[in-house]
Amino acid sequence: MNFLFVLLTALLVSMAIIPIMIRLAPVLGMVDLPDPRKVHSVPIPRVGGIGIVLGALISILLWVPISSAIAFYLFGSVVLLIFGTWDDCRELGHYVKFIGQFVAVIGLVYFGDVWVALVPFMDDPLPAYIGKPFTVVAIVGMINAINHSDGLDGLAAGESMLSLACVAYLAYVADGIAVTLIALAVMGGVFGFLRFNTHPARVFMGDSGSQFLGFSLGALAVILTQQTNTGLSMALPALILGLPIVDILAVFAQRAYQGLNWFKATRNHIHHRLLDLGFDHYQSVVVIYAIQTFFVLSALALQYEADAVLLSLYLGVCALVFVLLILGERTGWRVNRHGSESRLSRFVLSLKSHPLFSTAPTLFIRITVPAFFVIVSLWVGDVPRDFGLTGVAIAAVLLVAMLFDRVQSNAYLVRIAIYGTAAFLVYLTHQYTSQLPEDFPELRWAYFVALALAIVIVVRYVHDVDFRSTPMDYLVVFLVIASGLFMDGASADSAFGEMVIKGVILFYGCEIIINRGNKFWGRVLNISVMAASGILGAKGLLQL
Repeated sequence: MNFLFVLLTALLVSMAIIPIMIRLAPVLGMVDLPDPRKVHSVPIPRVGGIGIVLGALISILLWVPISSAIAFYLFGSVVLLIFGTWDDCRELGHYVKFIGQFVAVIGLVYFGDVWVALVPFMDDPLPAYIGKPFTVVAIVGMINAINHSDGLDGLAAGESMLSLACVAYLAYVADGIAVTLIALAVMGGVFGFLRFNTHPARVFMGDSGSQFLGFSLGALAVILTQQTNTGLSMALPALILGLPIVDILAVFAQRAYQGLNWFKATRNHIHHRLLDLGFDHYQSVVVIYAIQTFFVLSALALQYEADAVLLSLYLGVCALVFVLLILGERTGWRVNRHGSESRLSRFVLSLKSHPLFSTAPTLFIRITVPAFFVIVSLWVGDVPRDFGLTGVAIAAVLLVAMLFDRVQSNAYLVRIAIYGTAAFLVYLTHQYTSQLPEDFPELRWAYFVALALAIVIVVRYVHDVDFRSTPMDYLVVFLVIASGLFMDGASADSAFGEMVIKGVILFYGCEIIINRGNKFWGRVLNISVMAASGILGAKGLLQL
């Protein structure tokens, strides 16, 4: 069950921090300005990495047992956060950034004892005086690979998510719980960031985020293959980490061939070259995601194959990618010759603007969430007396708030009342189900899955939704953390994890109704919650 709380804690902390940082970005100077090498045309805050890092680290500190390796992983993450944030504020030179990267990685390798001893095609392990320096250079290289791949909205985050999911699975099946938890924590931080990074992005992760992701991927790949499961092919990290490795190597090779500074930013990464071939933003990201997905699935399918097989597959696919890029560039081929939008872009844009994609999910939330409150309160048969008293109090609070709806403080009282009733209903449907239909658990899960899907669509794609960070975000963070702490002493078959998931989904459904600014649906929600709490109150007080 800790897997759930690790992911949720990181996600929710990240979601709560990023909106605050977006507002502070202009004051701190953490804004990415357009230039000819970049693909965005307006200033964008580059503060998302702070949310990713803090979300992941807080989750790890709460749920993961701290060993020496993990302690120095945390140390390195904080160092990279400091240097990355400094760079996002002041545009440090690459040599200064290298100082932070080497400090972070040397601590992990030499003091956390995380280093590569087993390598492809060699039966005997490397001695420490070779393996440790090699590991330092390799992880620093991975940090820069992810840092340089962060050129399109969602690109570095998506590539990292695929690799992290692969690491988490491989570690889980090998009983590497610590690696699994860390990978999930980082994924949770990235999920929270992606809420604000839909193209066109409202926020970039910046160096603080991209360096942390590269560091995490490099460290976890080493721990996975060198400590957690040494039976894996030692060539497996090439497939797990995938396209960013060969991309950065190809860029360095090009710069060296052209006599350029190796570390001076240029427009010759794979995503830049795809854009120059006429691929639009969506197509470029999909192409790179597809290649990275192939590598990750190959890693899962071929995890115990010979090193030669894995490296041949990896190098063969990479060679094919670059051959196709070079052929396209030299022949003048363009995927969208007339500069028009691609079919994929037209499909995505038409999907976003279609009523079934925008209006329907909003209407589904507005109708079914209030209905859930009323229907479930009528269905629940047994209500404890203390819940009944609380229900009466909540109904009274909502009634007073509706009578004096111009009082500013009422907004917070109403939110607390709504969230409290939602939590009660989710709990009661798990603990007091004797009066419910036999197929209610399946119907309940189907509803929450549909509600979660509708919420994701509305939050990410319906642009007139003012879905900002509110006290609810912090309440949800507290709920997840408190529930997880309670779970440490609960029985293994406890349903608290499931209740937290459903409670979070219901909370955000309520938040969308409140934040849409439509007074009619806001009143419908308030009345339904008042009715539900009144019904629960009556049932509880009638208990003998």
